Formats: sequence, C-alpha cells, structure tokens
Amino acid sequence: KPIFRSSNSYMNVMKRKYNTKKIGFSGTLDPFATGCLIVATGQYTKLFQFLDKTPKTYSATIWLGVKSTSLDIERVEDIRDTKPLELEKIKNAITSLRGEVSYYPPQFCAKKVEGISSYKNARNGIKTDLKKITSSVYDIEMLSYNHPFINFKATVSEGSYIRSLGEIICKNLGIEGTLSSLKRINEGN
Repeated sequence: KPIFRSSNSYMNVMKRKYNTKKIGFSGTLDPFATGCLIVATGQYTKLFQFLDKTPKTYSATIWLGVKSTSLDIERVEDIRDTKPLELEKIKNAITSLRGEVSYYPPQFCAKKVEGISSYKNARNGIKTDLKKITSSVYDIEMLSYNHPFINFKATVSEGSYIRSLGEIICKNLGIEGTLSSLKRINEGN
C-alpha cells in the first residue's frame, strides 16, 4: 500500500484495476503507513479466517523533537531541536519492549467505540475512551540512529500499534517524538 492512502481507498483502486466488485484485505494499515497488505478478491475473501497473520514485522522511524496528536507526521503540532542521545540509552529503550506490552491504542486508530471509529472522533477533536490492549513484541531492535531519527524494526502480534510503541520508546527516553515513517514488511509466515 502506498503512503497517505487509507486501506479502504486503496481497495477501490484494486477493484478498478482487477475489474472486481468484491475485494478484501487482511488488516488495516494507517494512511501514513506503507507496505504489505494481503488482498483477496471474490470468494477468496472468505479464506482470511484461515490465514495466520501473526507475526507482523514493521520498520519504523522516530523523529525526535516532534509533537503530534496522531503519533505520526499527519498531525504535527510542534518541532523542536533536541540534543543527541546516547546510543546505549536508545538501544535499551527499544529492547525493553520485548515481551508483553500493555498500552492504550492511539486515538487515531480504526478501533470502534459505540459503532464509531476512534479516528473519526479524533479528527473532530473528540477523545474516545479506548481500553488498554496487550501486544506481544517478539523481537525489536534499533537499526540505526542519525540524529534526530531513530530507525527500528519490530516483530509483533496481530493488533499491535507501532505508533504507540514509538510513543513508549520516546517516553522511555524522556523526549518528545513521533513516527515519520512506518512500513509493514511482512504479515504472518
């Protein structure tokens, strides 16, 4: 899926391209995210229930010094210069997330509360009361650090929010930051 397209709008492109009315996808990607989106057409959409879509692997970049309500570059509120961080401190903040992690999903997510997607409320300035979720972080590692950008890769369970993991990493570092890129590398085996 290309950047700045919702998964649903991308399906409309696929419908036209393959001249089909029925099309489905395996798991929603944020509009700002790119990468692997498993697509099926016609009767094959019924096969999604038999696919093991875990683990999912993502590569992401955190932009330090940036404040965003959406936890990505779609709703940047403020950008500030920050001092470089120690490499070991960054690695520790990232690898500390291995295992089970409980957190609140971002307000800009597709989770529905009382039939309304949280992101629709968030775009209208309404805070949705989301419940904490627990994700399995099977593996997570820093790929590179070129201040103010931290690149990392995470292999996680289905239903994980990489934007929230990025937020936790920034909190562990004691610094403001947001994701500037997110790519799903693979989905399931």
